[in-house]
Amino acid sequence: MRFPLPGAIKFGVIAQGRCWMRMDGLQSPLRLETGDVYFLKGDRSFDLVSDEDAKPENATEVFRRAPDKMAMLGSGEEVLYLGGHVALDATRGGLLLDELPPIIHISGSSEDAAGLQWLVRELVGEMRNPRAGMTLSTADLAQLMFVRVLRVYLEAGGTVRAGWLRGLGDVRIAPALQMMHSEPSRPWHLTDLARATGMSRSVFAARFKAAVGIAPVSYLTAWRMRLATEALETGKEPVSQIADGLGYTSASAFSNAFKRVTGAAPKRFQSSVQTAGD
Repeated sequence: MRFPLPGAIKFGVIAQGRCWMRMDGLQSPLRLETGDVYFLKGDRSFDLVSDEDAKPENATEVFRRAPDKMAMLGSGEEVLYLGGHVALDATRGGLLLDELPPIIHISGSSEDAAGLQWLVRELVGEMRNPRAGMTLSTADLAQLMFVRVLRVYLEAGGTVRAGWLRGLGDVRIAPALQMMHSEPSRPWHLTDLARATGMSRSVFAARFKAAVGIAPVSYLTAWRMRLATEALETGKEPVSQIADGLGYTSASAFSNAFKRVTGAAPKRFQSSVQTAGD
């Protein structure tokens, strides 16, 4: 089957049988075996096929005709595939998507996959035997699976470019990131953040930049702008209230910072978003 651009983190589990995945960016088709789990960043369409050269059917059409979102296709070797999406917070999820590789694949035969097997079995059971609360249960299982797969990937030495995710993986830098994320309105200074991590200002600044890619104060500004962008897109708060909630002393100070980062004044940005949605 050919799956369209997911537009969100997509997960898949091969609960039975084997198949191939084809996707732009893969040098060759990826063999998927029973027990394999994968997560896709969501920025590329992909195929799941019985053999490397098979012509796929349109997955959207196949599932549109399927009752209860369970589709049967073909008559060859039986393959049971379960897939879905993982919902993330729009702002924090955006940070994560910026840094994920296109695909994370965990082999069902690897030692790392052992902890995933219970989650896979529970997910299969929920899908095969729908009961009250199935939607909530499967969503929670998918979230847990995503966290476990991400942990396995990072612990196995998976490459992550400098950024928020690598910073959280550094036990000395993580406290500073968590402080800025939890209280973005606080006027954090380099001294405060360095003290919280038990490092000198110079050592902390150098280590933070090496892990995250930018200086601490620049990161705080970037984080505030992500939150501001989300608030402006919803259109529920006036600019002055957004500015106050993010720690700016005035709406004009916030507007200048927002324009410097995004290239547009807050009200113009908000207007363009609303126009695009009409």
